[in-house]
Amino acid sequence: MDKEELKQRTKRLAHRCVKLSMALPENYLGNHIKGQLIRCSTSVASNYRAACIAQSKASFISKLAIAVEEVDEACFWMEFVIDEQLLNKAKVVPLLEEAKELTAILVSSRKTARKIVNVK
Repeated sequence: MDKEELKQRTKRLAHRCVKLSMALPENYLGNHIKGQLIRCSTSVASNYRAACIAQSKASFISKLAIAVEEVDEACFWMEFVIDEQLLNKAKVVPLLEEAKELTAILVSSRKTARKIVNVK
C-alpha cells in the first residue's frame, strides 16, 4: 500500500466514523462519544496527511505517532459503543476492524521509520 492509498483509507475511516457518530442516540453519553469519535477519527486522517508532507524524519515520526494514538482512541470509542449497546454491534464491528487494521499499519510504519533514523 502506498501513501496515497493510505491517505484515502484514513480519510474513509474518518467519513465512516462521522456517519456512525451521527447515528448515536441524542443523550449525554451519545453526544459525548459522538464528539470524541469525530475528533479522533478525523485527526487520524489529518495527521497522516501531515506526516506525508513532513519536513524531516523526526516530524514524520511525530505526526505518525499522533495518528497511531488517535486511531487507537477511535477503536476505544467504538468498543465503548458496543459495550454500552448504543448501536447494533453489526453496524460497528466492520468499522472497528478497519480501525484495528489501520492501527497495525501505522504502528508498523512508525517502527520502520524509527529504525531508519535510530529514534527510540
